Order: sequence, then C-alpha cells, then structure tokens
Amino acid sequence: MSVVLVERDGPVAVVLLNRPDALNALSGELMDALVSALEELDSDEAVRCIVLGGSERVFAAGADVAELAAAPPIELYENRRIDRWDAIRALRTPLVAAVSGYCLGGGCELAMLCDIVVASETAQFGQPEINLGVLPGAGGTQRLTHAVGKSLAMDVILTGRFLSADEALRAGLVARVVAREAWLDEAKRVARGIASKSPVSVRLAKESIDCAFDVPLTAGLELERRAFYLARASDDATEGLTAFVEKRRPDFKGR
Repeated sequence: MSVVLVERDGPVAVVLLNRPDALNALSGELMDALVSALEELDSDEAVRCIVLGGSERVFAAGADVAELAAAPPIELYENRRIDRWDAIRALRTPLVAAVSGYCLGGGCELAMLCDIVVASETAQFGQPEINLGVLPGAGGTQRLTHAVGKSLAMDVILTGRFLSADEALRAGLVARVVAREAWLDEAKRVARGIASKSPVSVRLAKESIDCAFDVPLTAGLELERRAFYLARASDDATEGLTAFVEKRRPDFKGR
C-alpha cells in the first residue's frame, strides 16, 4: 500500500499521508513519496490548490523515532533530510493542511509549512521532541515562534505540552476549527475557493506573504508593490476587473 495517497477533484488535489499503523510517522520513505507527489502536482498547471491531510485520528505523530534512533548523527547530516522540507517550502501552489487528531513533532512542522491550516476540534498540536532529549529540527523552533510568539513557543517546546485546537486558533497557529467530521471537507472547501481565483494573483500573493517573514518591512512592501503591478499586467486581472464592471463571474485562465 502506498504511504501517500493522491486524489484529484478538478483543480484541487488531495494528498493524504497513509502509514496508519505508525500514526503517519514521517519516515524517509514517506517524506520522499510526499515530496515527489507534491512536486508533480505543483508542476501541473491544472492544479490550483493542494490539500494535505492524514486521517481523522492523526495528521502525523512526528518523525519515525526508530529510524531516527538507528541513524548515526553524521548520516542525518549527509543524507540531506532537511532538503525535503525545503522542497515543500518552495512549492508555488497553495497548500492547505487538513488536521485532525494528533499533529506532533515533525507533523506539526509539516502543518506549519502549509499556507493555511484547517483543524478539527479534536486536533492537538505539539513539539514534544524535548522528551526524547532532542529538539525540533525541521523548523519548529522558528515557525512556531513566528506563529504564536516567543512565550507560548517556549512553553510548548520546553515543556512538551500540547495545544488544543481552540488554543491553536486563539494563538494564530491555525486559521479555522471545525467539527470532527468536517476536517477534510472544510479543507477541500477552502481549497476550492482558492482554486476559483486567478492563479497568477494567488501565487503572487502567497509569495508576498511568505516574504513578510524573511525580509524587513520596507523590502516586503517593495516586493508587494511589484507583485501588484505584475498581477495587474496579467490577462486574469483584465478579466477580473471587466467581469466586475459587467456584473458577471470571471473566467480566470492563469495567464
């Protein structure tokens, strides 16, 4: 059975982690398969948004601890494990995380790589690596701090405690919390909404928002301004503005 399942629904693709017996632990095999699937979808112009999920019980419970324990430290460095995470970060297609149940360690780091997190009311987020004598190594100390602030990030990472879905929502880690049975349907609904917009403006907006975490405000404003002019030069912008004036739905082509 494949460790990653891929479905297509028009312009929306759904990618599901599929190691149920291991609580979707992020083994090297799973991460390689995940990156391969996401990059293939990202290169497909017909795909305008991707949903990434696990199961109702668990998004991903973290790294594959047995695999990590067996690997010599120098091997972890030389096999470039973190390159897989960088590849996901480099995706241009918007990525919506559909989180239900446990979202811990590497699973939490994976969710934070996504552009929008939709969580079930059962979701629990955490970075419990401290309990194993290590610390987050795929962006957890940085992205969690950006998302929720220093004090709460310190609390979660240094104590290993979990955040409930409601706590994560209040802290800004997730965008929406829905009923247990709606975790995947709501993420798909969000993705369909994004997919209905101009792919040009969506990607430029995504790049501009990502930039806000990497550069000073002045540089970010300059990038935003250039992105706006570039979007306005697209056929999609002309179509969108014309459709508004003509009181009809726009037909975006991604050009």
